[in-house]
Amino acid sequence: PICEFMTFNFAMQAIDQIINSAAKVYYMAGGLVPCPIVFRGPNGSAAGVAAQHSQDYAAWYGAIPGLKVVSPWDSEDAKGLLKSAIRDPNPVIVLENELQYGVPFPMSEEAMSPDFLLPIGRAKIIREGKDATIVSHSRTINFCIEAAEKLQADEGISVEIINLRSIRPLDADAIVNSVKKTNHLISVESGFPQFGVGSEICALAMETEAFDYLDAPVERVTNADVPTPYAQNIEYLSYPNAEVIAKVVKRSLYRK
Repeated sequence: PICEFMTFNFAMQAIDQIINSAAKVYYMAGGLVPCPIVFRGPNGSAAGVAAQHSQDYAAWYGAIPGLKVVSPWDSEDAKGLLKSAIRDPNPVIVLENELQYGVPFPMSEEAMSPDFLLPIGRAKIIREGKDATIVSHSRTINFCIEAAEKLQADEGISVEIINLRSIRPLDADAIVNSVKKTNHLISVESGFPQFGVGSEICALAMETEAFDYLDAPVERVTNADVPTPYAQNIEYLSYPNAEVIAKVVKRSLYRK
């Protein structure tokens, strides 16, 4: 079964069934009762939909053992991850973004195949770089790319961008290996700052060999720590954007 939420904020009405039933039944049944179900729909902010329709649930569901959580960015992600989620014997949360639905992306010949799948738990480097690593997922990758291109053109700063694709399991190896190359790590997300995906990435950097390669503290770029405003002019100011991301990358590199 595939359960679609018109917005993932409505998943709050089903959160007991998702977390206390779907995520735990296989474990609590001693491996006798699997729960192969997919929950999908738009996650995070759209435009002018106010605080009750703008939460990013990546950290909420990413904290729960028994769930898998994926967050597609482009067309290949959307197709390959959803197909893998449907085939997975576990409950999978597919966090899409409403504002990405209308954004066109090129599709490779491989991705156009009906057999195309993307493995859950594996990130993708979508831009090679040598000076700093940005880790992001979903729509905020658009702003990371914009910031990286501006930094390259204006400052000669080479930024590597990792598209997480999967929130749980998290591809720790991809992040660690990139930090070994760039020595700087910045996370970008549309969630709130406290207890978010970026917080987990900070912990990962502290608890793995990535720590020995860092030349600066890990930086986080998140939504403002307020309920999302309804008025679009201040709503825009509450989200990560290319200007803020570029500023944080430069700060990480001790550049003004």
